[in-house]
Amino acid sequence: MKRFTILTIFFTCLVGLCLGSYRPRSASRKPSLKIIQLPEPKLVGTVSFEQALSKRRSVRQFTGQPFKFSQVGQLAWAGQGITEQKKGLRTAPSAGELYPIELYFVMPEGLFVYRPALHSLEEINRADIREGLAMVTSMDQTVGSAGCSIIVAGNVRKLTARFRDKARRFMLLEAGHIAQNIQLQAVCMDMGSVTIGGFDTRGVTKVCKLPKTLDPIYVICVGYPVEKGTTEQSEVQTTTGQTQSLDGKKVVFIIASENFHEEELFETKRVLDIAGAETVIASTRLGVLKGMLGSIAEAKILVSRMRVEDYDAIIFVGGVGAVEYFDNKVALDAAREAQRTRKVIGAISNAPVILANAGVLMGVKATGFLSEQEKIREAGAIFTGVPVERDRGIITANDPRAAGQFGKAIADTLAGK
Repeated sequence: MKRFTILTIFFTCLVGLCLGSYRPRSASRKPSLKIIQLPEPKLVGTVSFEQALSKRRSVRQFTGQPFKFSQVGQLAWAGQGITEQKKGLRTAPSAGELYPIELYFVMPEGLFVYRPALHSLEEINRADIREGLAMVTSMDQTVGSAGCSIIVAGNVRKLTARFRDKARRFMLLEAGHIAQNIQLQAVCMDMGSVTIGGFDTRGVTKVCKLPKTLDPIYVICVGYPVEKGTTEQSEVQTTTGQTQSLDGKKVVFIIASENFHEEELFETKRVLDIAGAETVIASTRLGVLKGMLGSIAEAKILVSRMRVEDYDAIIFVGGVGAVEYFDNKVALDAAREAQRTRKVIGAISNAPVILANAGVLMGVKATGFLSEQEKIREAGAIFTGVPVERDRGIITANDPRAAGQFGKAIADTLAGK
């Protein structure tokens, strides 16, 4: 009996040792996420503040050259770095010093979040998610070739208790401060950058696996330009090679009160702003309006109060929400008045239907979404289906991808080219 007891104890211990040394195969292969301590940021550079301002341009084509973590650290510090250790003050101001913004860095090495207090990067995902991010933005080639893409995300709840209805405004202002810091730092590092506001908010959240408390506000792509010295001005040069000047020209963009298409607005507006035109947004509702992809724009004028005579160009922006103008008497009358007074008229994607319903496309070559071609033809237009069409002061475009060309055609027409 004694011998049996001893054997039982022996085998029990042996089994315990075997089980203790066993590790499931999946657990042993699970990668451990890491913390990357970044080098101290440089506080002295060779580019003055004034030079950085004069050289800042939006660059959309990068070489794809990867970044060193020291370079990423400098960009991160510029956006949210600690400048006063005792109080934890940062490079960008924050309402109430509540700091609702977080910066996520998308690189070939994976996805990282910046921790200002430690000046470090915390690994979130070891996979290369650049392709997935590119698919949910309006500038896929830019995202794919950038050295890194920075997601500026905000937690409005951090501000709500103290600032209530002003919380979101303060959060967006802080995001703007941070974005400008990053872009100027990129210039000082001999790099280019561009901010992207046209993206699928839910898509970015999903791809980057952002916490539910965070809303993506900006995507900032930074990298080495394909052509050094590429500037925004080159995109609005005329066929003679001379840069246009639209100083004194006023353009109004008419957008839906919700679900306008961001790229059609922002990209077209960007081209005209660069050329020197004064642009303003009108809608059926004043204030902050939300687009199809979650980005926002601010309408300063009600369409019902808009005077066509005050503007040189009237531009209708498409998107799902543009249908609110298809039979809107005020909008249709504005298109007719613009034609009568020989103003430049523009419409993109499904918005040419507004012009069709206003009766201003009779005998005019026009384009637009293929799904809308019958409505446009029925109005007497010559539907071509090409990306951009310009005829008799009326410029139309077929979809958001043609927004840059659309803006260029409007600028050319305003310049008398």
